[in-house]
Amino acid sequence: MSDSHKAGFVNIIGNPNVGKSTLMNALVGEKLSIITSKAQTTRHRILGIVNGPHYQIVYSDTPGIIKPYYLLQENMMQFVDSAMADADILLYVTDVVEKQNKNPEYIEKLNRIEVPVLLVLNKIDKSSQEEVLSLMDQWHTLVPKAEIFPVSALERFNLDSLLERIQVLLPSSPPWFDKDQLTDKSLRFFASEIIREKIFLNYSKEIPYCTEVTVEEFQESDERYSIRAVISVMRDSQKGIIIGNKGSALKRVGTQARLDMEDFFQKKVFLELYVKVLPLWRENKSRLRQFGY
Repeated sequence: MSDSHKAGFVNIIGNPNVGKSTLMNALVGEKLSIITSKAQTTRHRILGIVNGPHYQIVYSDTPGIIKPYYLLQENMMQFVDSAMADADILLYVTDVVEKQNKNPEYIEKLNRIEVPVLLVLNKIDKSSQEEVLSLMDQWHTLVPKAEIFPVSALERFNLDSLLERIQVLLPSSPPWFDKDQLTDKSLRFFASEIIREKIFLNYSKEIPYCTEVTVEEFQESDERYSIRAVISVMRDSQKGIIIGNKGSALKRVGTQARLDMEDFFQKKVFLELYVKVLPLWRENKSRLRQFGY
């Protein structure tokens, strides 16, 4: 490895629903973070690793910044704080509709942080050029040190200039991970995330927020993966909703998840889903530890 190799942690933070996961997936070129229109879909800190001959960019997607109401959310915010603490470059993602006075304490942190801050103004395809220029001016006043990049992560617009700037700012360093590694997470983790995404897409109100997915069996043969997963909910009534009339809702989630997994793993998948009630799991320290928080 030559002395000219660069590598670093490029950590993505921002409020819910501004497109952090869409941006991360677009920059990595793989769907690693689950995406729905609901806030707080991302619960973990997920790394996506991009390798070039002379560089390695370790992107990190994080949960949206919120004021925590229960222990699970407190743990989610710890992922955000750790991402701010160990970043070589910080991507702060906002969009064209977000109010700028949301979570002002994080704007203060951006102004105090020592590392380069790239402020990504996302979803500019939903706005006019005048509005975008006005927003850029406002953000420049709020975070004078930040370099501002107007982008559309969904349309992949202007991501090239963002990537070029990241490459320039990367510190000189040997790679942090093997050069053929794509992420720090296991296939088992992605199986549970794919199921969780389908729950967010198929159920409304509080159901997705009261749900956690655990993969209890993950076996690989030459032909297929055999996966057994348990969906934990907080109340019997939620269990009934997840299962649905004669099991129809659970079957739909299972089918959608299996097809997505087959696409992601590039192999046939046999998936079994079960539902169990774990009262108050979001407030239980040892349960949260079991779930990886």
